[in-house]
Amino acid sequence: MDAQQVLALFDRKIRQEPRVGAGSGTVVEREPGIVRVVSSDDGWHGVAWCDLHGLDADAVIAAQVQRFGQLGQPWEWKHYSYDRPEDLPERLLAAGFEPDPVEGLLFAEVADLPLEVDLPAGTRLEPVTDAAGVALVVAVHDEVFGGDHSHVGKDLAARLAERPDGIAAAVVMAGDRPICAGRIEFHGGTEFASLWGGGTVAQWRGRGVFRALVAHRAALAAAAGYRYLQVDASADSRPILRRLGFQQLATTTPFVRNP
Repeated sequence: MDAQQVLALFDRKIRQEPRVGAGSGTVVEREPGIVRVVSSDDGWHGVAWCDLHGLDADAVIAAQVQRFGQLGQPWEWKHYSYDRPEDLPERLLAAGFEPDPVEGLLFAEVADLPLEVDLPAGTRLEPVTDAAGVALVVAVHDEVFGGDHSHVGKDLAARLAERPDGIAAAVVMAGDRPICAGRIEFHGGTEFASLWGGGTVAQWRGRGVFRALVAHRAALAAAAGYRYLQVDASADSRPILRRLGFQQLATTTPFVRNP
């Protein structure tokens, strides 16, 4: 895999052209050096791409603070380790942003990934197709990651209803208990699909559940004809994903600013 080529394609096709659903109330706004996403509901708000080389970076940052300040909601500047200028993180900190944990930006060629779903005995994988399935995804995320993930459920339900060919989700069950859940997004018109939200409850970690859910979603990407699978990976999931064939090409840090 040519890292520079993949990152350039990812920037051009995903970061600079973020997809928003029809009727979602979300718009993409552009100005020199900036692509931002603004939602009218509780969807994601933030800077998706930037290249401030040759610009007054502090003035551009201040302009984004003013624009998003009109919404009165938290928003995110999604920084990638190769974004310019190199001191952008320090400038964001000085402007009042708070960094979330650094994530690895991992990619794999779908053709190189294992696609066999090998689950532990006593478990089963169920695709998410209705409100009950969405509720199971939210329950797993709340337990694994902490906090309230009802907004994830709301977004997932809306996207499944609006354009089911653009997203899929699945839950691994042990009896009546959901133990792992994750989503895959299909970026139509590009070579990329992306993994989101994969997490396993503590009692079932280390038994291949997470790996099986990755294989299930990779098989969906293969069937749909996508070449690359991308994931923003936590420190916990990075070693597993690397063993499966993913490569870390950069890091990404969500810089969050509260109203």
